[in-house]
Amino acid sequence: MTGSEDFFAAMVLATLAGLSVPAGAALTWGVRWLPADEDQSLRHFVTAFGGGALMSAIALVLVPEGIDRLAPGWALALFGLGGLAFMIVDRALANRGTHLAQFLAMMLDYLPEAMALGALLAADRGVAVLMAAMIALQNLPEGFNAFREMRDNGMAARRVIVLFLLMVPVGPLAAGFGMVVLSGQQAALGAVMMFSSGGILYLLFQDVAPQVPLARHWSPPFGAVAGFMLGLAGHLATM
Repeated sequence: MTGSEDFFAAMVLATLAGLSVPAGAALTWGVRWLPADEDQSLRHFVTAFGGGALMSAIALVLVPEGIDRLAPGWALALFGLGGLAFMIVDRALANRGTHLAQFLAMMLDYLPEAMALGALLAADRGVAVLMAAMIALQNLPEGFNAFREMRDNGMAARRVIVLFLLMVPVGPLAAGFGMVVLSGQQAALGAVMMFSSGGILYLLFQDVAPQVPLARHWSPPFGAVAGFMLGLAGHLATM
């Protein structure tokens, strides 16, 4: 493909992936008549599914692609820094009585993968199409969960839907940035991926995984970040 065709393909793929965010929110209207116990079971299932999708993004896309682009020390440091940064953000939101973990996790996942989609499209169209499909599959349960979380914490449903629709162009913008800027800056793309991975893992164990978090305690999820760092260090040492 030519450069203009690559750019157009990146815009289309990122837009389709982004549309799965409001589509996930719309699914909540389709299940609103369920009995309370079935609704709760569905919510736990979708939460677990979204958590699994986020973990797959870390393990299969963000970390492998990140460590290919960075020296081992930088990869570890940026992963830990991402976890620390989002621990600070999470504590600040909790102190203000705001709980937007699903939304933060969704954005953390969506933006770096959209950037990678743009950066990788010219080099490997097949991988880019697969990544777009992964983003869409992850955004669907994340949009569902984030919508319910934000609505349950007092935000009007219409405002949440508008916010999610405004998010759709963010994907193409990130993909365009990845294609124009990051395709020639592999270390910078790797840094975005590793930083985001640490943040996603923190949020998974703090707010997404149903059994792990303790009220107003932030050390267990950051311990998960440190544990993943230990495993990553061992993996990097054998490379």
